[in-house]
Amino acid sequence: MTETIITERGLPCTLRDGTILYANVYRPKESGRFPVLLTRLPYNKDLTNYSHRYTDPIQMAENGYVVIIQDVRGRFASEGVFKPFIHEAEDGYDSVEWAADLPYSNGKVGMFGLSYYGFTQVYAAKEQPPSLKATFPAFTGNDVSRGMSSKPGKLDLGKAQTWFLDSVAPDFLYRIGYKDAWKSLKQDLERIFEWHTYAPVQEWPPTAKYPELHEVFKSYITGSLTEFMPNPLPFIKVPGFHMAGWFDCFLDETITNYTELSNSNYTQKLIIGPWGHGTFSSYFGDRFFGLDASMTSKDITDLHLEWFDHWLKEKESDMPEVTYFTMGTNEWKKTSRWPLPETEYTPLYLDKNSSLSWSKPSERIKDSFKYDPAHPMPTMGGRTLFFEGVNTGPLAQNKVEKREDHLLYTSAPLREDVEVTGPVNLKLTAISEAKDTDFTAVLTEVLPDGTSIYITDGITRTSTKTGDASERFKTYTISLSSTSIYIKEGSSLRIRISSSSFPQYDVNLNTEETMITSDASVKTTQTVHLAESKLILPLVPTSRL
Repeated sequence: MTETIITERGLPCTLRDGTILYANVYRPKESGRFPVLLTRLPYNKDLTNYSHRYTDPIQMAENGYVVIIQDVRGRFASEGVFKPFIHEAEDGYDSVEWAADLPYSNGKVGMFGLSYYGFTQVYAAKEQPPSLKATFPAFTGNDVSRGMSSKPGKLDLGKAQTWFLDSVAPDFLYRIGYKDAWKSLKQDLERIFEWHTYAPVQEWPPTAKYPELHEVFKSYITGSLTEFMPNPLPFIKVPGFHMAGWFDCFLDETITNYTELSNSNYTQKLIIGPWGHGTFSSYFGDRFFGLDASMTSKDITDLHLEWFDHWLKEKESDMPEVTYFTMGTNEWKKTSRWPLPETEYTPLYLDKNSSLSWSKPSERIKDSFKYDPAHPMPTMGGRTLFFEGVNTGPLAQNKVEKREDHLLYTSAPLREDVEVTGPVNLKLTAISEAKDTDFTAVLTEVLPDGTSIYITDGITRTSTKTGDASERFKTYTISLSSTSIYIKEGSSLRIRISSSSFPQYDVNLNTEETMITSDASVKTTQTVHLAESKLILPLVPTSRL
């Protein structure tokens, strides 16, 4: 520890209901009162992998801040029972005001952190604690009322099971007396991809062997644990800096946090890099994004300090409104708004002979594929959060493209470079023989050598409960989230349409039942109307290229 820093471990914070939370504090050795930077996490404040990996509390303290890293309720040193998300609003309020009243605090508090400790900021800000002056939520969501469903009606299966078994279960079980549970958990984690296939999920064996844990797991995956919690965004009245990754599972939610809060009178900033969930590497998946992508030129702690120096120390700052990384040219860009105001939303139509066309087809052609929930399309990279960070990011899709349970449409090689920056959507006109089904879409860049590399993807759940499914086409909008990529002349664009991405999402059984409650499924035929289906690309005008 440096000679200029004092470290206090296990500092107690008493909440309004008497529960005591414990925190580690890093603060300047010199006398005086300083602004506070608070992070609240469920992953153990004493593990440097969590407390120091994302930002450096020592560097922050050396720059004149009191840095507090706190275990949330029911986790590790802190008292109480942990129920994901439930207590973070009120506990966050109490923790902010406690931090503001510490003898070495000047009363101004900022919050920082990623993932779950981004959630703890969002929900604390919802309560509007008077001492909270700014936040820096990274790679995080917002509305938890749907539980672990980032898309309406869809369970983010792999993410939900991985996070619960790997991050929640060990400490939860240890605290209630299962001292050797880690042995069983280790075995189940080693088989996690096998366990993803188990249905019904509400009877999931890795948690079912522990009744107390299993009750929390069931309420967590169904959303019943959090369904009463309101969307926090309308209540937030504090400046926020939002950090996202093009391949992060919380990309959509982080962008929503920025765009919705930008409509308030409180300054918001956004940065999006070519990253996954909390990763900052130059190499990711099957792409190399250059050394600048790894944040070597944009040190994360320095970025935090510049933001908090402005709001907690009243220093001048010229930070851009939005900073984003364009893949392909591998460069950082700045803009005043998101999406870009000059975006030209350009259709690319599904056409005969498995092609994508810049002009609308005149022929009325239909294509079909078979979907069998017992043999779902496997997830291949993308915005995933699997055990040990495997199978994520921009991976080549050629292996899964050899399957027959999908439709592929590929453009001719581009005759000029194009930049795709902003939200991507697919307007899909289709019918299904099933009462209830899913449609998925994956956008790829096909390089001149034939390698088909993931750009972005999306999914929608459909229903034919009304009307005669055999006679009626419907048009569905599949959001493929946002991206920024420069595609060079000679490459092609490709869209893959299927009905599953497993285990990224739960499998649609085609029966109106879900994988949570049932394991019975039926096969179906999916039919797409080509002339009425189109990919809508956010193209940047040529003058900007």
